[in-house]
Amino acid sequence: MDVRQALRRDARWRWWEIALLAALAASWFGLPGHALLGNEIAILALFALSLDLILGYAGIVSLGHAAFFGVGAYGAALFAKHVLPDPLVGLVVAMAAAALLGLLTSPLILRGTDLTRLMVTLGVAAVLYELANRFDQITGGADGLQGVVIGPLPGGLEFDLAGRVAWGYSLAVLVLALLLCRRLVHSPFGTGLQALRDNRLRASALGLNVNARLVAVYAIAAALAGAAGALLAQTTGFASLDVLDFHRSADVMLVVVIGGAGWLWGGVLGAIAFKLLHDLIASWTPQYWTFWLGLFLVVLMLVGRERLLRPWTWWRRAP
Repeated sequence: MDVRQALRRDARWRWWEIALLAALAASWFGLPGHALLGNEIAILALFALSLDLILGYAGIVSLGHAAFFGVGAYGAALFAKHVLPDPLVGLVVAMAAAALLGLLTSPLILRGTDLTRLMVTLGVAAVLYELANRFDQITGGADGLQGVVIGPLPGGLEFDLAGRVAWGYSLAVLVLALLLCRRLVHSPFGTGLQALRDNRLRASALGLNVNARLVAVYAIAAALAGAAGALLAQTTGFASLDVLDFHRSADVMLVVVIGGAGWLWGGVLGAIAFKLLHDLIASWTPQYWTFWLGLFLVVLMLVGRERLLRPWTWWRRAP
């Protein structure tokens, strides 16, 4: 079997992938009373998808992914307020701004160890947070950016208070991003990414341009994270310093850990599990929900994702 045949085989749609896509679409029709929560899950899933692209497929560890999320959110909000309220144009502008930031900061992640990348990415996000706080005449500072009005979607669909249109909009962008990323990771480019993730020195010896691939995937992931931030700003009509806060980067890392890195559906399933756990535990014990979430993560890491729903196997030695 040659390389082309192997790529075609790996790119074939599995039945469960089609079923998951159908479930995403069906959720919009079947759960109209949970539109606001569904919109949050779709945005978080897109954000997690962007992180998984660099973490699971390129081996780039980041604790500052909120930098691109925040740039996308502020970019979309400022564009809608001062230039044009069209959401699709604003989405493209936000993605371009986040991708540009990814290109400008990508040289910082090309060298060093994982610990170095953690600190560098965390530092970039912290710098942007302080800049947004300092230039409050532009960003609104701690009070947030006020007066953001988003126009209707094509077809005259206006964002409603119930969140149905917002949820459908975010779901559509998420599905498009999934299709794009699936095509990307099953291409020769994606195969090369996985090769340099496993052994960068060997991939370089085989003739792969390691730095160019890392810069490219970092910019693509930044654009997707910017799209997630733009969706949040457009569907809520608001942007604040919270979009650049450290907890954004930490939460999306937890989502990828829960769902599993290195497969695109991990971000989607992890976002669903994280949000549902958050809402369930917070309604049960609002003061200590982080304790129970932390306990869940400890159990998940100790017993493994495959055995999590089979507690009778937890005390057996993992194969």
